[in-house]
Amino acid sequence: MFELAIGIILAGCAVGAGLALIAGIGPGIGEGNAVAKACEAIGRQPEAKSDVTSTMILGCAIAETTGLYGFVTGLLLLFVAPKMLVNILVDIIGR
Repeated sequence: MFELAIGIILAGCAVGAGLALIAGIGPGIGEGNAVAKACEAIGRQPEAKSDVTSTMILGCAIAETTGLYGFVTGLLLLFVAPKMLVNILVDIIGR
């Protein structure tokens, strides 16, 4: 029974980490669209290159944070949460 509970904990953490790492897809698509639109804007008005570039870089940096949050969450679910949850299970069953 105890081994089954540990297996469920590990499987849940692995599935959660996989789902959290899917968050990296969104920023990639969003940043690609932002750069494409910035290139179009610079092509239409070359004199606005510095304004468009600085705004694009700021937007890409903000968009990248969502991917980083997903990456950190995935790492925590892979390496920190299983040990913590198994220790909690051992404490509960050990009582």
